[in-house]
Amino acid sequence: RYAAKRRTTVTFICPMMSATELSRSSPQLIQSLPRAGAKAIKARVTIVLRIVALAISCALLGCAHERIQTVLPSRDISFMRDITRDVIEASRVKPNSNGGGNCLVTNTCGFTLITPGKDTYQAFWPRDFSMALGTGFITTEEIRNHLHLLCRVQNNDRELKLANDLHVPPWAIPDHVNYDGRPVWFPGAMSSGIDQGSGLFGRMPPLDDNYEFIHIAFVLWQKTHDDKFLRESINGCPVIHRLQRAFAMPKVDNATGLVETTERDRAVGFGFCDAEAHTGKLLFASLLRYHAAGELAKLCRALKIDNSEYHQAQKLIRGHVGKIFCDPAIDGWLRASTELSKQPDVWGTLYALELRVLDKKTANAARKTIVRAWQSGTITFEGGVRHVPTNMDFSLTSAWERSVSPLNTYQNGGYWHTATGWLIAVLWKEDRNAALKVFNAMITHLREQDFRKGPGHNAPWEVFGPNAAALRNPVYMASVAVPYSVLLKQSR
Repeated sequence: RYAAKRRTTVTFICPMMSATELSRSSPQLIQSLPRAGAKAIKARVTIVLRIVALAISCALLGCAHERIQTVLPSRDISFMRDITRDVIEASRVKPNSNGGGNCLVTNTCGFTLITPGKDTYQAFWPRDFSMALGTGFITTEEIRNHLHLLCRVQNNDRELKLANDLHVPPWAIPDHVNYDGRPVWFPGAMSSGIDQGSGLFGRMPPLDDNYEFIHIAFVLWQKTHDDKFLRESINGCPVIHRLQRAFAMPKVDNATGLVETTERDRAVGFGFCDAEAHTGKLLFASLLRYHAAGELAKLCRALKIDNSEYHQAQKLIRGHVGKIFCDPAIDGWLRASTELSKQPDVWGTLYALELRVLDKKTANAARKTIVRAWQSGTITFEGGVRHVPTNMDFSLTSAWERSVSPLNTYQNGGYWHTATGWLIAVLWKEDRNAALKVFNAMITHLREQDFRKGPGHNAPWEVFGPNAAALRNPVYMASVAVPYSVLLKQSR
């Protein structure tokens, strides 16, 4: 203050400097002090600077301690990275191979297929492939090959009629593609012929694959910074037109932008709930539509094509998700649908927060509800996440109003690591200790049952639970690929 008053230049002073060191580095300041009080002022400066140094040191130590307590352990992140990489590698099926399992069909697609897991689901599932792209372990060439395959098997401009009153709308994307390159439109079937089920899994193909198709193309564009492939014509139709028509295929409520389906002509909204029947407006499918609209808008902008339709779709969905799916009767949860099986949707609520599609008030309520649910033990087991909170099941015999599976198995009460990354990301903002505990529980489960240990070890499982009946499908890609992708994004 004294130097400033005397208009004297003061250089930066290290907090640990003594008065003598200060006089050497800033002689102008010392020389400007009154002779009579120079010694006393030097002493005071020294005391003050040392107090400041002590305060800064304490603050820095505090920050370091805080960082140590609030970051995910690097050793465990490395483990997560390595097991994800190795599961994806184990999920590759090379040309002319059946994956090493008992499948009677070999891969004749002309390139290595990436399946949902090691000899688990013996076909290419678009949603599982799409949801693994954030790991960075799938190459650009692999993305291109799988995108082209989907373009080739996408339905054309005419409706396809199948047995048992099932039908495939124009431009639909199949549920999965067999090793021989033929599309299978419905879950629960492996036949690519006219008979693909009884309608138990819907009378139209699942809707989410249309949006995952767009995500696959978007990631390829992001990685290559080249939009030429979007104009490439496959079977007489440019890729960008295929994406736009796939986006337009699912039935949408024009007033809200939300995806909907009916009991009479039901379609599965989200493949990780394909064994449950949801009708009315669909939460998860609408969130996927929101995400796809943003990506398609960017692709159109890159091609200098009008993208206002996709911005409008996002605006509509953002403005109505909370209004339509929130219900004070179920606290801060979002409902999975508005009609059949409209139970509180843990996964859908987590993903809505992941996309930041909710308004501030709704998002805060959702986060607090999730924290309370975790604390009460109603949504997790060994780091896995249930679809419906245990205290909000539809009945004593089913978590959902209508399900193909018994209670506490598969999507009807089983626990999945697929959604764990979303949960950790949400908890991180509200209760980092809780987030760390969920992460540690998942890592402990994976380490103990790591498939790389050999026979008798099969993690990551697709689904598991306290009861042995819940255990299903070993070495499942999404169980590590999705949480690793989310945690990787969070760390950037």
